[in-house]
Amino acid sequence: MKFRVPVRQNQVLRQIVERINRDQELLQLWRCINVNSVDRLNFTDHGQVHIKIVANMALKLVRMLADAGVEMSVVTDYGLTQEDAEVIVVLAACLHDLGISVHRDNHEAYSISLANPKARELLDGVYSVPQSTIMASEVLHAISAHHWDQSCLTIEAGAVKVADALDMTRGRSRIPFEAGVTNIHSVSAAAIDKVKLLPGQEKPVRVEITMSNSAGIFQVDELLKRKLSNSSIAPYVEVIAHIEGEAEKRLIEFYAL
Repeated sequence: MKFRVPVRQNQVLRQIVERINRDQELLQLWRCINVNSVDRLNFTDHGQVHIKIVANMALKLVRMLADAGVEMSVVTDYGLTQEDAEVIVVLAACLHDLGISVHRDNHEAYSISLANPKARELLDGVYSVPQSTIMASEVLHAISAHHWDQSCLTIEAGAVKVADALDMTRGRSRIPFEAGVTNIHSVSAAAIDKVKLLPGQEKPVRVEITMSNSAGIFQVDELLKRKLSNSSIAPYVEVIAHIEGEAEKRLIEFYAL
């Protein structure tokens, strides 16, 4: 399965995506992630499918924010472009969980060690040395900040952090659930039917979540809320959840974060 994102007119992003798809070491690291996460820990997929979802979500977030007039941090601080910010979030999404190939615990720190040379390798020759140094630093910051309690210093890091939390639909939780792991994490994830990013009514971005059961509120309130509230993009995002299960309508039908 090829890694794909909608590159549009961003020719640098197109080049980076082509390099990612040719990188046999990176593709194997994604497989190693799932050996630890899925095969050994009975945890959710954190390999290529997760990475593709996060990259596409993060890219859509930064584009929606830019369309609403929110300037990316590399534009403000370094005079780079929106297109460069898009490269940063896609690269960060691709590299953010590499550390799980070492261990799930403290994987953000391991990811930094593995991502540093890989980011520089993927950027080599595409940017000048000063620019590629900035780009790699921004990618590493986004990776470091994707843990819920790590503060985000950039808009790009906030987009990656929130995108990581949005990979929550029930098809993505089937591994622990079918393995017989019955807890609030597996049950609540199984209750999430759809996650959509739409233009907001009061804020630039609206995250719309459809649930079949109110147990899914745990995913929203405990997991997404923690990441969003400790991100740089919280002022620009509204979250709405709908519960569509017939048996649940009398209990709770509508929830707003």
